[in-house]
Amino acid sequence: MTSSPAFAAAPTVVIDSLSRWFGQKVAVSDLSCSFGPGLTGLLGPNGAGKTTLLRIIAGLLQPSDGSVTVLGENPRRAPAVYASVALVPEEDAVYGFLTGRQFVRYAAQLSGSGVDRVGDMLDAVELSDAADRPISGFSKGMRQRVKVAAALISDPTILILDEPLNGTDPVQRAKLIATFQRLALDRTVIVSSHVLAEVERMADRVLAIVDGKLAAAGDVSSIREAMSDIPYRVRVETADPRAVAAPLISVDHVSSVQVDGPLLHVETNDLGALGRSIPEISRDTGSRVFGFEPEDESLESVFRYLVRRR
Repeated sequence: MTSSPAFAAAPTVVIDSLSRWFGQKVAVSDLSCSFGPGLTGLLGPNGAGKTTLLRIIAGLLQPSDGSVTVLGENPRRAPAVYASVALVPEEDAVYGFLTGRQFVRYAAQLSGSGVDRVGDMLDAVELSDAADRPISGFSKGMRQRVKVAAALISDPTILILDEPLNGTDPVQRAKLIATFQRLALDRTVIVSSHVLAEVERMADRVLAIVDGKLAAAGDVSSIREAMSDIPYRVRVETADPRAVAAPLISVDHVSSVQVDGPLLHVETNDLGALGRSIPEISRDTGSRVFGFEPEDESLESVFRYLVRRR
C-alpha cells in the first residue's frame, strides 16, 4: 500500500473502499487512503465530502460501505478508541459564558483527564494570557485555539481539525498553522480546508477530494507532475511585455500568452524549454526580464485543474 502517495508508511487511520450516502446523495464514494504521524492536509471544496469523512474517522458516522480502522480498530465497535481521537469541528461548539480556562477544564472533566493539564494545554495554543476572559469576547482565531486546547486535554494520538482556518485573519491563521505544525511533531494531525494556499503552507502531504472521491495525493509538486496532460502556467515579468509576447506566442512549446500589465501569463507543455527561450527572446528584443515564476506550484492552480477534470 505504501507505494502510493495516498497511503501513509505507518498508518494510524486506514480507509478502505469507503462510501457513505445520505438517501440519494453520495457524500463519499469508494475512497481508499490512509493517514499517519505528521500533518496531512485534506483538500476540497465545500460539499466535497471532507466533513463526512472526518466524522466517520471519529466514529460519529457509520460507513454505508467499506471500512475505516483507527489504531487498528473499528471506531464504532471499539469505544476505547475514542480516548485516542479528538475532533475539532468547524462549528463554534463553545459556551460563550465560560472563560477559556473553564471551557478546557470542562473538557477535561468530560473526558476523565487530569484537570492539572489545563494550564499546559492553554500554553500549547498560546492562550494563557486570555485564559480567564469569557469566550464570548474571543476573536474567531482565539475561539479556534481554545477548541484545540480542549481537544488536546485527553492527549489524543489523532487530532482531526475540520476547516479550522475559517473566518480567521492572516495573523490568526499564521498562529494556528504554527500550532498545528508543532502538534504534528508527535501525533497524527488531519486538517481539512478549502483554503488552498493555507493547506500548502501547512502540509507536506495533501489528499485532494472532489465529489467524494480521491482526486490526487502527494505533495504539491508530485501532484502537478502527475497531471502531465495539463500545461504549465508561468508568470513572466518584463519591461516590455508586448515585445516579448509577440515572438513567444510563435514558439512550439507555448500554447498561450496573456498580457497583464507588466506581466505575461504563459502556458507551456515544456517548462525547461520555456526557461531557455525567455533569455533568447529578451536578448533579441532588447527587453529586460525581471521575473520568471511557475504559477502551478500553488494548490490554487492544481485544485482548479482537478475541478475541471470532474
